Amino acid sequence: MFPHFTNSRFWLSGQANFIFQAHPPFHAPYSGPNSLGAHYDKATSRVLTLYTGVRLNNSTELLVDIEEAGGAALSTGLGLAGNTDLDIVRNPLLSKAPYVGRAMIHKVFALSQDKIENQRSFLSLFDELPRRRLELRFGKFSLPDFFDVNSVGSDTHFQFNNWTIDNNGAWDYAADTRGYTVGATADFEDRNWGFRFAEALMPKVANGIDLVWRPWQVHAEDFEYELRHGVIPKKPGAIRLLAYSNAANMGIYRQAIANFEAGLTPVPEIASHPWHITRKYGFGINFEQNLTRYLTAFARFSWDNGKTESFAYTEVDQTFSTGLGANGAWWRRKQDRAGLAFVTNAIGKDHQTYLADGGLGFLLGDGRLNYGRENIVESYYTIHAWRGIYLAPGVQHIQNPGYNRARGPVLVPTFRAHIEF
Repeated sequence: MFPHFTNSRFWLSGQANFIFQAHPPFHAPYSGPNSLGAHYDKATSRVLTLYTGVRLNNSTELLVDIEEAGGAALSTGLGLAGNTDLDIVRNPLLSKAPYVGRAMIHKVFALSQDKIENQRSFLSLFDELPRRRLELRFGKFSLPDFFDVNSVGSDTHFQFNNWTIDNNGAWDYAADTRGYTVGATADFEDRNWGFRFAEALMPKVANGIDLVWRPWQVHAEDFEYELRHGVIPKKPGAIRLLAYSNAANMGIYRQAIANFEAGLTPVPEIASHPWHITRKYGFGINFEQNLTRYLTAFARFSWDNGKTESFAYTEVDQTFSTGLGANGAWWRRKQDRAGLAFVTNAIGKDHQTYLADGGLGFLLGDGRLNYGRENIVESYYTIHAWRGIYLAPGVQHIQNPGYNRARGPVLVPTFRAHIEF
């Protein structure tokens, strides 16, 4: 909407993202406390962000973002592992007051003399960077800002809206309810490859807003190797290999089931245990490949151990997604874009039994479960209306919502309005 500062030392910008969604009534012979509601429902979410930054010198910058997130979610965000709106606040009782989203120091260590051009953004203000370098960040941030990034499948502002299409569903990344954590990242970058590592804090309880400030006990480690090389000759592409490990006060599904079968709890209760530290780990792969100048394919696959409580992101233990992103320059609308994607999500056997016996996760719980993979198709078209205004109709089709073959399918039309300042 407005020009940026000509002095590249400073950064000031903003965005507003509004997502309206609805769904008609769908088949559901029964529902539970954490089910997607079977009756007609509609909701509009909003995320407003003010991005600020200052470059302190040629290698150090300070970045601070102020955010406000609110509105509503379909069924208050419950009932789906691949939720239809990544912008929703997963706890409707949270304060609607603005809060600090990101606040970090970014330091770059040059490991070569030659430079490459850098596309300035709210995450990096430098016009150019050393080709070989080490980047360190300390503070508050969101891990998907730097890990599991995909050029056509990672952005709710312009691309897809579904949680398990925009992010790797089985990556239970460290985050509070709003998606942020506190920690440090180290990123080594060379010409065609990079390796990054993060150490971050975990929440006190599943989907909790408060973090545990005892990193010697409760912590998360994330690792990613990126190779920027396509599999089709002379066409750009990338492959990213992800691994993570979380240590937190997480329950074990098999123990919760055993307590229920022994009559210690009326239903399995994953959070019914004394404070103890357990570990969850997983792996993922993220792939993208330019097919033509204007068409890019992408895919993700990930898996986690499935025995430990889903804690921070969503209730997925294995996922596969694939799709296409198209640039509007193909049809002479260079700032438009379009996409089509499919994702299939699954949970482990212990997790299935837990839900079938009436247990509740922080997102799922129909009271019983006729298990089947949760399959989702999403499409969108983003229209550049005027200056910084973008409008995007879309639709999602969900088979077996919450992994339950007895319920659904569900059709969710979507309309997004996005403004860049």
